[in-house]
Amino acid sequence: MKKILIFSLLLTSVVGFSQAFKGKGDQKLNVGMNIQDGGTGIVAGYDYGVGQNLSIGLQSTYAIGIRNSYDGANFARRFDVRARANANIGDVLNFSDDLDVYLGLNIGMHNFGGQIGARYFFTDGFGVNVEMVNPIARFDSDVYGYRHLNNQTQLNVGISFNF
Repeated sequence: MKKILIFSLLLTSVVGFSQAFKGKGDQKLNVGMNIQDGGTGIVAGYDYGVGQNLSIGLQSTYAIGIRNSYDGANFARRFDVRARANANIGDVLNFSDDLDVYLGLNIGMHNFGGQIGARYFFTDGFGVNVEMVNPIARFDSDVYGYRHLNNQTQLNVGISFNF
């Protein structure tokens, strides 16, 4: 019983004091897996809080595992980098302090789009994230085959670090 009580107190002290989005000056680093039709890859992103509920950042993806039929997929098609802006609305919706829910817009090498996502923090510095990215307007109207990489709806799943 004593061990359970000590473990519960430690868990509460680790989990109970995290805050997902702190506003101006907040910094988040996300690293994970990118999933899209015809390929999977890696994703990394950085967001910086510029206001109480506003963050800006950069995100990059690289498709590693792709369909065999995408043999024309060179580095420029596999790689994407996006500038992004998010409205962090977890506190507006009165969610837990550990949950950062956001939606925003991005512009990248292949399209202009939007994203919606969430980060859940287990501690002040570590959490998990899930995000869906979707193009609104593509820069290339001829999108088929390997040109579809990084130019379609994508799911990003990974871990988040809070600085």
